[in-house]
Amino acid sequence: MFPTFEVVPAVDMQDGEVVQLVQGERGTEKRYGDPVEAARRWVDSGARTLHLVDLDGAFEGERKNAAAVEAIVDAVDVPVQLGGGIRTAADARDLLDSGVDRVILGTAAVNDPDIVADISETHPESVVVSLDAKAGEVVIEGWTEGTGIHPADAAGRYADRGAAGILFTDVDVEGQLEGVNTDAVEAVVDAVDIPVIASGGVATLSDVVSLRDAGAAAVVVGTALYEGRFTLDAAREAVE
Repeated sequence: MFPTFEVVPAVDMQDGEVVQLVQGERGTEKRYGDPVEAARRWVDSGARTLHLVDLDGAFEGERKNAAAVEAIVDAVDVPVQLGGGIRTAADARDLLDSGVDRVILGTAAVNDPDIVADISETHPESVVVSLDAKAGEVVIEGWTEGTGIHPADAAGRYADRGAAGILFTDVDVEGQLEGVNTDAVEAVVDAVDIPVIASGGVATLSDVVSLRDAGAAAVVVGTALYEGRFTLDAAREAVE
């Protein structure tokens, strides 16, 4: 999935616009314009993968930014992974058949790990399981409900079911531009033999390098890129 460590720009969508949230809380969003324009800008800057999230879908269980997702898939020529509001295997297959390269399942996979195997039967290496953690506990339903499961324990459920990778988001530091929690990332990396994509808290180039050194296969970066803390080129140079 990631032959070398990759910095993956995030295009999080709410109400048809790119937004970034602080700790996943609605009402904290800062808006950054049109999703298609953002996607094109990151690809023009050298992005090799795009990370799309339908935040309305994540919170409400129904994807409301489908038109923007379709427009991005049509507009760019790099792999696109999408999460938010994908609740059934049929939904996932429809997205994969329509041009999305990987689907990201959070709530659906935590509630029913076998959905990963179900999708993987027809679309191998296409499912990334999203494990989002607050205070060391996996949370679901748009980060609003706790599960009582530690993310490292949860991660082990999915490799044998055909998951292509794990997306680990540290919600405690998400969107705050205050640095990353490498210990939490290392715990998930150590628990599985499939790629782990890290997300949450990246503020500096040193954070990017630290996540690579913690064993992550890639890092998703949102706020730091949109706020100009560093460029995609600078991040790529730092890890190369």
